[in-house]
Amino acid sequence: MEKPSNTLKKIYHPSKEVKKRANVKDYEPLYQESISNREDFWAKEAKRLEWFRKWDKVLDASNHPFYEWFQGGRINIVHNALDRHQKNATRNKLAIIWEGEPGDLRTFSYHALHREVSRFANVLKSMGARPGEVITIYMPQIPETVIAMLACAKIGAIHSVVYGGFSVEALAERIEDANSRILVTADGGFRRGKAVGLKSIANEAMKRSPTIEVCITVKRTGEECYMENDRDFWYHDLMSMPLACTDCATVETDAEDPLFILYTSGTTGKPKGLVHTHGGYAVYTASTFRYVFDIKPEDRFWCAADPGWVTGHSYMVYGPLINGATMMMYEGAPNHPYPNRWWQMIEKYGINILYTSPTAIRGLMRFGPSWADRHNLSSLRLLGSVGEPINPEAWKWYYEVIGKGRCPIMDTWWQTETGGHMITPLPVIPLKPGSATKPFFGNEMAIVDDKGNEVKTGEEGNLVIKNP
Repeated sequence: MEKPSNTLKKIYHPSKEVKKRANVKDYEPLYQESISNREDFWAKEAKRLEWFRKWDKVLDASNHPFYEWFQGGRINIVHNALDRHQKNATRNKLAIIWEGEPGDLRTFSYHALHREVSRFANVLKSMGARPGEVITIYMPQIPETVIAMLACAKIGAIHSVVYGGFSVEALAERIEDANSRILVTADGGFRRGKAVGLKSIANEAMKRSPTIEVCITVKRTGEECYMENDRDFWYHDLMSMPLACTDCATVETDAEDPLFILYTSGTTGKPKGLVHTHGGYAVYTASTFRYVFDIKPEDRFWCAADPGWVTGHSYMVYGPLINGATMMMYEGAPNHPYPNRWWQMIEKYGINILYTSPTAIRGLMRFGPSWADRHNLSSLRLLGSVGEPINPEAWKWYYEVIGKGRCPIMDTWWQTETGGHMITPLPVIPLKPGSATKPFFGNEMAIVDDKGNEVKTGEEGNLVIKNP
């Protein structure tokens, strides 16, 4: 067995097959172009999307450090994630494959997802939802979470998704800060074979946050829960009414109009609400998803993050849908009822790309290779890591046991604040375990001391992003 020091030093070069398939054959020339002609580069990327009105200026830096992207442009991210796909063959392609922890299965084509989003958007409008207001979503990992997010964006409302594992206090604090009038939740979800209640937590949070006037609840577990007259409504009841029709126009938003608020975890103080906008966020998530994961029309992509985190927003919902990809969703724990649950689903659904966290990898690694080895994982062609640095030992296990030595690992570094990958490999970049390798296009990075001076190679310092 190699010592950790040797593992650290080893460089893994892309195979001929990977190079041949790659959308980007050579990183360096395109990176240099993105730095020397940054605005032209992002204009080209923005032109891949559909705009109601083209921007007047790609980047307005007149009020720096408060920059504006695609100034004057009119767009809606849902038009690009759903509406425009209705005009081509993507309409009949699978958008979502969802498996619940008990084993139930649901799928949505792009046409079906567009229909459900339009229907729920009309439900929200019937409840008085308007452009610019913040709607809080507190849900398990079920398709209705994605539907609710997209429905909010479609009508110009701002969604604030709160992770379904958060406490009463965390939910109440986020509702209060956002001044939400509408809450979308579920009776509960399944985790490790048990029904975990969410509506009871939501009820207590609403007591502490009296701004909520409407609470819409998805029936997932069937557990009994308290429903208050004139405030609480069942999702399935509303969706069965004539008001939930499939005809709903997508609101034109300004490129700088807010799309969502996502709160940081609050581990170092009060949670801070990060805002991302329709224009810049749509361009950046679409571009990073396409280049980093080298997406192909036939791919089935699985981002195992929860929608309550930014990874779920960018690379489970918006990035894949804008690019017309098929995404996988799974409700429960990775090792329930046995440690082969993930590998079983990869084989069952023919997943091509898996994007998950080092914590999940280490959790499954401790069961050894035998659980993965009993499944055919040959559909996989690319792996990804997100959320924290991946230690070389876990990287190597992921690469050899899951990827069978042929799947490059996209070890991505970014934050809630950035909305998308900042430092990341592409499939053609040589890989070093534990290293996120190179900046993504358009980004200049530096390591500086506490006074802002760049340090010498090999010295530690603070990582900074030099440009907007």
